[in-house]
Amino acid sequence: MKKSIMVGALLALTGCVQVDNYQDVIKHPVPSNLAGYWQSKGPQSKMVSPEAIATLVVTEEGDTLDCRQWQRVVAVPGKIMLRSDDFYNVTRKLDIYPLERNGNTLEYDGMELQRVDRPTVECADYLTKNPLESQVK
Repeated sequence: MKKSIMVGALLALTGCVQVDNYQDVIKHPVPSNLAGYWQSKGPQSKMVSPEAIATLVVTEEGDTLDCRQWQRVVAVPGKIMLRSDDFYNVTRKLDIYPLERNGNTLEYDGMELQRVDRPTVECADYLTKNPLESQVK
């Protein structure tokens, strides 16, 4: 009985992605169609307010910035991890979000983001003061 419970638990966890140490994550480059600036359009149920904006910056080298703003800016750097042909954003806070691209839409953390030409002014200011690893030359 105990063995069948353990086997069932292991099978249930097989599809899960877990990271215990951010430094152990191997950054993976992304295809050019995934690199760039992605931003929420309109209200998103995962955001705290209909006025909130989510921006995801993805560099070709695999660095990311998850930048969300409403009454203040919360920006968390991260990096892209590849596992079983799927891309995941792993943030420094050890949050793990799958990236699913459908045309010009990116599904990320329960939100739909669309490609934009540049991040919001607030996220761009954060990047100026805190450049991503691949932006430091």
